[in-house]
Amino acid sequence: MNETLVAAAIGFVAGYLSGQFGIGGGIITTPAIHLILGEPELIAVGTPLPVIIPTAVAGAVVYVRRGLADVRLGITIGLVGAGFSVMGAWASDQVGGEIVLLATAVLICWMAIDMILLARRTSEPTLETETPSGERTAWWKTGVLAVTTGLYSGFLGLGGGFVVVPSLVRYFGFTAKRAIGTSLIAVSILAVPGTIAHYALGHVDVELTLALMIGVIPGALLGARVTARARERSVRVSFAVLLLAVGAVLAASELGLLS
Repeated sequence: MNETLVAAAIGFVAGYLSGQFGIGGGIITTPAIHLILGEPELIAVGTPLPVIIPTAVAGAVVYVRRGLADVRLGITIGLVGAGFSVMGAWASDQVGGEIVLLATAVLICWMAIDMILLARRTSEPTLETETPSGERTAWWKTGVLAVTTGLYSGFLGLGGGFVVVPSLVRYFGFTAKRAIGTSLIAVSILAVPGTIAHYALGHVDVELTLALMIGVIPGALLGARVTARARERSVRVSFAVLLLAVGAVLAASELGLLS
């Protein structure tokens, strides 16, 4: 029972941060499953993916209703990246859990630094400058982002929002809020094939998944509402700080610095 309550609490926190930052919640659940609940690395990688689905959907609904998402782009990234997420899941099984979690930590820290640099910009993109008829929707840009996101989503079990959000802000000119809403749509789709692949590989603990799901939906709805009303710069800085803290703790754990 105690483990179930802890898992539900982890789910709530992950859901809240997913709704707030568009990350699918995996960057919280993956380290927490391994570090707090003591589960093996690959279980920590695979189990968050089915939890991500209701989390991302709940958050996406809030953003879409507020007009803070590019629905077409989100669906495109999700559908194109779906097949590559299966390839990523297979690759994670081949290299082993320790390598996957170290790769997760490195990528999280890199994204954090990237977002901190973006937060230092004095000007913010507006919705009008996000949607011209030109470069933002270039097929090659969308394709590269979709493939990359799909591979990382399946390999790291993180949904892919940690790639989509910074990429949309830096390379597509999105505001952070619109990037988060679009990311949640893509993550909702990407997590499905990744879940199936990791379950087939034996990386999903069904009981733990159900316990985590108890808290994720209310957390995601709350987080999405908070961010929809927050200042743009505050969202960027908070997202970066969160990523940096999680990445540092996870790296330290996998390198044996916390034992």
